[in-house]
Amino acid sequence: MNAPPPLDPRLPSPLDEVADERFARRGVRLLLKRDDLIHPALPGNKWRKLAPNLAAAAGRPVLTFGGAYSNHLRAVAAAGRLFGFPTTGVVRGDELAGRPLNPSLARCAADGMRLLFVDRATYRAKDDPEVLASLLDRAPEGSTVVPEGGSNALAVRGCAELGRELRGRADVVAVACGTGGTLAGLAAGLGPGQRALGIPVLRGGFLGGGIRALQTSAYGGPVGDWSLDERFHGGGYARTSPALHAFAEDFGARHGLAVERLYVAKMLHGLTTLTEEGAFPPGTTLAAVITGTPGPGDPGGDGGPGDGGNPGGPAVAG
Repeated sequence: MNAPPPLDPRLPSPLDEVADERFARRGVRLLLKRDDLIHPALPGNKWRKLAPNLAAAAGRPVLTFGGAYSNHLRAVAAAGRLFGFPTTGVVRGDELAGRPLNPSLARCAADGMRLLFVDRATYRAKDDPEVLASLLDRAPEGSTVVPEGGSNALAVRGCAELGRELRGRADVVAVACGTGGTLAGLAAGLGPGQRALGIPVLRGGFLGGGIRALQTSAYGGPVGDWSLDERFHGGGYARTSPALHAFAEDFGARHGLAVERLYVAKMLHGLTTLTEEGAFPPGTTLAAVITGTPGPGDPGGDGGPGDGGNPGGPAVAG
């Protein structure tokens, strides 16, 4: 089969300056890089990761992985609907199989994705050849595998375009991190004197090694100037708090933006705190990458009110 046709993405994504006194009084200029506006059917910046992976799949069925609230699963399911190829989503947590689908997984199913719920031990071992083979046996014949979060060498090179779009536009570019693929590519695409800052939304301190591995797979070694600040995960992936929701509501009201909670709110809160701590010298231009909008069931999303998180335990970033 031929490679899927283009989705007519809005690229480069808009870069908007916003007036916020919390930044201005520290002499920091704040820009919002609106990757959430790239394409209405694909959540946030997932286009940058998925486009090269789907081109490589060349219309074959796709099997991929994610947690119960994975933006990545929703993006792959939407792409399958748009292009007409079968999709299979391996979901962490076999206990979810007997429950009603949450709004995020319901959207995946509505877009035609077959959901395979597996226990946590199997999910952790998903890269083991025997485990992967058993999962592929349950998927359509000829399925190609796209990794969790879409993060691989193809995705990293796709996300490098984000950095290139921001060359000469900001001193520091910040992005929320789940699997680290966006940061790995962003840092590679930025120019001399620019720095990428990642705000992990998972706890554990493991992300740095993953980013270095992704850059090595894509470029043969570390590329660009990047760092992580791991203080703003709020307890782990899919965990939020009343204070975070209040911050997101306030930021959204100030700037006319529906703030996604699991990634974007944590990143914006981290940047606000860092600015107030004096982490950015006066005269710094700071760009915050808005990687998505509230999903179905999230506050401000299109599926009604509710917490987009999973208070019962950490999910897996997509």
